[in-house]
Amino acid sequence: MSAAVTYQNPVLDEDFPDPTIIRAADGWYYAYGTQTKYKGVIVNMQVARSADLVHWELLADALPQKPRWARATQKLWAPHVSEHAGRYYMYYSALPDHDPGYCLAVATADSPAGPFTDIGQPLLCGPGFLNIDPMAFDDPATGQRLLYWGSGFGPLLVRELAPDRISFVPGSTARELVQPVPDEDPDNYQRLLEGSWVVLRDGWYYLFYSGNNCCGDDAHYGVMVARARHATGPFETLAQATGQGHSIILETNRHWRAPGHNCIVTDAAGQDWLAYHAIDPQQPTFDAIDDAQGYSRRVLLLDRLEYHAGWPRLAGAGAPSRTPQPAPVVEARPANDQRPG
Repeated sequence: MSAAVTYQNPVLDEDFPDPTIIRAADGWYYAYGTQTKYKGVIVNMQVARSADLVHWELLADALPQKPRWARATQKLWAPHVSEHAGRYYMYYSALPDHDPGYCLAVATADSPAGPFTDIGQPLLCGPGFLNIDPMAFDDPATGQRLLYWGSGFGPLLVRELAPDRISFVPGSTARELVQPVPDEDPDNYQRLLEGSWVVLRDGWYYLFYSGNNCCGDDAHYGVMVARARHATGPFETLAQATGQGHSIILETNRHWRAPGHNCIVTDAAGQDWLAYHAIDPQQPTFDAIDDAQGYSRRVLLLDRLEYHAGWPRLAGAGAPSRTPQPAPVVEARPANDQRPG
C-alpha cells in the first residue's frame, strides 16, 4: 500500500471516540480510542494502526484486563498514550467499582499496541466526572512532566507528574487553566470544558479543548483553543484575545455533528493535523454498550491545521471536511509489516 495522495473523511468509519494518535518507534502511527462495542464484543480500549494516517487497521484490545479497582465498569474513556525510553504509558479515565466519581488511571506496556496493564490503583479520584480526559505532555522548556485533564463543569487542570510517570510529584497541586462559562443556553460551548491537548509551536503553548455536549440527540460539541507562553499558564483564550465572544475553531456542519475531542499529529513534512471524532447524521447511532438502540456513533476524522497571526485554525471553513483533501505526507512504509500483538 502506497501513501495516499488524497483522502476523504471519515478516515476510520467505526465508533472511535476521543482519539489520540502517536507515531511509535516502530514507524507506524497508532490511534487509541474510548471503550466501545465492535461486532458484538466489548473492547475496553481501542487501538488501530496506520502507515499513512488515512488507512487504519483495528487491532486487538489494548487493555484486555480491566483494572482490579474497576472490574465491573463499562466506563473506560479517553486514553492518551506516550512513549518514553521504550515504555508506553496510557493515561485514561475509569469509573471505579465502589466510588461514585471518575478516576484518572495509568497503564503501561512494552509495545504501542499493548497489552497495557493498569498499575493497580487510580492516580486520582473525585466527585462526578471532573477527573477525566487526561493528556500527558513533557515541557521542553522546564523538563517537567505534566498531566492535563478536566471536565464535569469544572476548570481544565494541570499538575506535575513524578519521574516515574505513574504518580504526581509529592506536595504538588493542580493548577486551574481555563474556566467554564456557566450558562443555561444549550448552545453555549463553554459551559462544559474537556478533552485537553497541548502543543508547543513558535514559542506558544496552545491548549486545545472541547466543550458542551458530546453525545445523544442534543449533541452540541466543538473545539476551542487558548494559548500561553508557559506550559502551566496563564492561558488566554481565543475569545479573550480577539473579543469575538467565542474560542471555537471547529464546529458542526450539515455533514458532521458534534465534532471534537481532538489530538494533534504532525506528518513527515511538519504539517499539523487535527484528528477528532464526530457523528455522521447518516448513521448517528450503533449497538452500543450503554444503550443498545441509541448511543452516538462517533467516527474518526482528520483535517489540516494552519496557524495565522499566532492562532491555529482549521483549513477551510472551520468545520469538518467531507470532500477529498490532500493527504498527509508520510515516510516510507515500515519494513516490518507484521501485525502487532
